[in-house]
Amino acid sequence: MSADVRRQRKAAIAESDERLLAELGYKQEFQRAFRPLEVFGIAFSIVGLVPSIASVLFYSIPNGGPVAMVWGWAVASTFIFFGGLSMAELASAAPTSGGLYFWAHSYSSPKWRNLLAWIVGYANTIGMISSVASVDWGAAVQIMAAAGLSSNGSFTMTNSKTFGVYVAVVLSHAVVCSLGTKILARLQNVYIALNILLCFVIIIALPAATPSELKNSASYALGNFTNLYDWPNGFAFILSFLAPVWTICSYDSSVHISEEASNAAIAVPWSIVWSISIGGILGFAVNVTLAFCMGQDLEGLMNNSLGQPMAQIFLNSFGKTITLAVWAFIILAQYMMGSSMMLATSRQSFAFARDGALPFSSWLYRMNSFTKTPVNTVLFCAAGSIALGALVFAGTQAVNAVFSISNIAQYIAYSIPIAARWIWRKENGWTPGPFSLGAWSGICAIVSVIWMIFTSIVFLFPTTSSTSAQDMNYTVVVIGGVLILSLVWYYFPVYGGVHWFEGPVPTVVGYRGGRKWMAQKDVEEVHDGSDQKEK
Repeated sequence: MSADVRRQRKAAIAESDERLLAELGYKQEFQRAFRPLEVFGIAFSIVGLVPSIASVLFYSIPNGGPVAMVWGWAVASTFIFFGGLSMAELASAAPTSGGLYFWAHSYSSPKWRNLLAWIVGYANTIGMISSVASVDWGAAVQIMAAAGLSSNGSFTMTNSKTFGVYVAVVLSHAVVCSLGTKILARLQNVYIALNILLCFVIIIALPAATPSELKNSASYALGNFTNLYDWPNGFAFILSFLAPVWTICSYDSSVHISEEASNAAIAVPWSIVWSISIGGILGFAVNVTLAFCMGQDLEGLMNNSLGQPMAQIFLNSFGKTITLAVWAFIILAQYMMGSSMMLATSRQSFAFARDGALPFSSWLYRMNSFTKTPVNTVLFCAAGSIALGALVFAGTQAVNAVFSISNIAQYIAYSIPIAARWIWRKENGWTPGPFSLGAWSGICAIVSVIWMIFTSIVFLFPTTSSTSAQDMNYTVVVIGGVLILSLVWYYFPVYGGVHWFEGPVPTVVGYRGGRKWMAQKDVEEVHDGSDQKEK
């Protein structure tokens, strides 16, 4: 293909992207610098695999041991795939940074669309901010584990020290995600390569290095069920789903960079499908490898001085020097995972502020004139993540609940537009995009919504059946608190969203929802009105 043909094709795709976005009501404000591979990269890097599995092994090992690690992953990743397919179909039809709440409003009944869009928007916001918090907390814990390992145990990890490292990680991500779009896009290629390389290092090198006395038989690695807590075995196995669900979550991340993606209607849905598929397969292989090479002292892995079961597995197999080298790359991959998560989160908050729904929307909905990125929303997301990390001072279980918060809040935000698209299918004017499931669409929607409701309820339970105030699951407190406050603001007399929020606010001259058109002054009045109500 000649250079001229490539330029013409690129220009045609850019024009098509801008036209589709205008049909959805929005003008082009971001630079479309993300190529299809890089769109996949942001979703795949957030899956993370090896660093993600390292962050959540403390959920699967005590709730079933090898069976939970291997077969719990297989069961959960299969159901997650259904949800990904349903979201991919929506993303192809309406690729916009607002994503989930935009779809909730577009495909819901006129009677409920404003309220449902409001709920989805806030659930998605707290879900994504808590995802940043959980990823960066995992990075901080991994850094502490490296410090403990390199000091031969003389370094003492405390909540205060870990929180300090966590704040530094979050703030550094705020700096990275304020950079220009092209820089952020090209970084995704590095993230993809590192994550895949780490998977193959574990799958190939760990079995070769593990001493024979720590190698497990197939009957143990694939069939042993060890329950270290006091829930019944069946329920413990279900609780172990939190590990794969958290790992293969936030696959809406690529949706939130739709307005920065080239050929978004095709690139975004396929990035969702491929990130879940590859993540599920490689993650299964990594978990099988760990199950064969971790020995049988599960309590020792859970209670080791490093604070990380995977770090102890590596230490037992590789020795200190190689473990530190591998662990450095895991920390780097986790750090990259956090930067991708912060990037997607800031874009979602920018889109929600664009429609006037967040506090201080007029300040958040600003594009930095130098970087051409929404720096204000990056800072907003960083502040929210730091606030969630402060839960560590309420106890270890409190900060661990951040992992559950991200899953449940995201599943609330995912399930509503998927369900709405079918509940009101006769009146919402659904038109599929290039990616369509056809006759399988309804089946995928039913399976995914049932799965999301089921797991969201399960993840509200505490780690053990006998709990205390310190060891309770704080997920319901944080999610419930945010959603209740958002509803209070929605129904607040005079100033509440019920009096002015009408869903996505068009920024295209002459656009009105339903592809009706209005004058430029009316567009400006909509924005001015939402800002005044906010004040």
